[in-house]
Amino acid sequence: MSTPAQHTVASSPPGPARKDRTHYLYAAVVIAMIAGIAVGIIWPDFGVELKWLGTGFVNLIKMMISPIIFCTIVLGIGSVRKAAAVGRIGGLALGYFLAMSTVALAIGLLVGNIVHPGSGLHLTAQLAATGHQQVDSGSGGTVDFVLGLVPDTLVSALTSGSVLQTLVVALLVGFALQKLGSAGEPILAGIKHCERLVFRLMQMIMYVAPVGAFGAMAAVVGATGWKALQGLAVVMIAFYITCFLFVFGVLGSILWVVARVNVFSLLRYLGREFLLILSTSSSESALPRLIAKMEHLGVARPVVGITVPTGYSFNLDGTAIYLTMGSLFIADALDKPFSLGQQISLLVFMVIASKGAAGVTGAGLATLAGGLQSHRPDLVQGVGLIVGIDRMMSEARALTNFAGNSIATVLVGHWTHSLDRVQMEAVLSGTAPFDESMLDQAAESTRAAPADTPPQRDELVTAG
Repeated sequence: MSTPAQHTVASSPPGPARKDRTHYLYAAVVIAMIAGIAVGIIWPDFGVELKWLGTGFVNLIKMMISPIIFCTIVLGIGSVRKAAAVGRIGGLALGYFLAMSTVALAIGLLVGNIVHPGSGLHLTAQLAATGHQQVDSGSGGTVDFVLGLVPDTLVSALTSGSVLQTLVVALLVGFALQKLGSAGEPILAGIKHCERLVFRLMQMIMYVAPVGAFGAMAAVVGATGWKALQGLAVVMIAFYITCFLFVFGVLGSILWVVARVNVFSLLRYLGREFLLILSTSSSESALPRLIAKMEHLGVARPVVGITVPTGYSFNLDGTAIYLTMGSLFIADALDKPFSLGQQISLLVFMVIASKGAAGVTGAGLATLAGGLQSHRPDLVQGVGLIVGIDRMMSEARALTNFAGNSIATVLVGHWTHSLDRVQMEAVLSGTAPFDESMLDQAAESTRAAPADTPPQRDELVTAG
């Protein structure tokens, strides 16, 4: 049964659509990147001196790492609790998301180790890192490492700059809130408001991205010339190819072997949504349409209501590939490659830290910086190297995330015997076209529930 508050929200007319100004930001980043390249080529010495602009932007990103990781992990664990509460559907979805995110991260590491996109730049000598306290990479052994995970106080982890301490505190708080049950809901709601504040700050910081991209590109190109552009082109091309192979090779194969569904037919059915994502660089824009189209495809509403919203926080395959490939690119460019143990440790960290920040401008950069800060602080300044091309890779990330969530919904529907195959075959063959009026129902569902709560929650609990 829906609460009165839900009725109020659902019945109220939608407010006027806010104009999306991120297109101007993206255009400004591209223009700034081109200007930085020009400065680096024409006045290389002056370009190197502009390194501080990129460093300042990276420092702003670093400032947001701990609060972003804390809020997203705590709320992510809350989402796990809500999804698991509906029984088998939520458990299957979460297990699948965790497995695929791990596979995506591993593939990113594998491709990065094969391609070595940043090798040959040798930026260490020309662009000495301006980071100061970050160079403390010494280790006192396993005991010191374990003791270093424990902060002095509960809140000091958020101010000390230790990402691993923040992660430990976030996990403890998240599981404690799980134990509190309904008594912890007000606290979760408060953390949700804090997350909105943090992400709003992150969006404000991203408006400085053109300045950071200009300084970083001018400095890198000024120091290395055309090699920098070649390295950036290699990592971009490798990332796009990896995403393509992951969707059609890995996910497509799983979809066919498990459910006997052709991935090309499924993605063609979602063609309009892919165009929408391509124009906005965010898979969030297609969320209502995905809910409606999955139901029309023949997936039961309880499955769609759990899998799609949860997947938007937990099934970020494109982001996972980006995080690991970006980390290896920075390490190679600075001539400070990761050891095998560091790569495995980074993978484990990214599996946890990459959850919960879907659709937030700049969250990928913050998570990337957080992974480097936790494992190799001397590499954090290298985040400025990919500020300029981050926008150009955001489309591939969003498209891959969306494709992964649509495939996951079909798979979970198949595993729970909640997939109407007759309807699905009619839809994919074109004999039962999608009715656009169904979008009104999907919009009501998404307005009636927060992003971290599956739509139609009470109906889902009953069905689960």
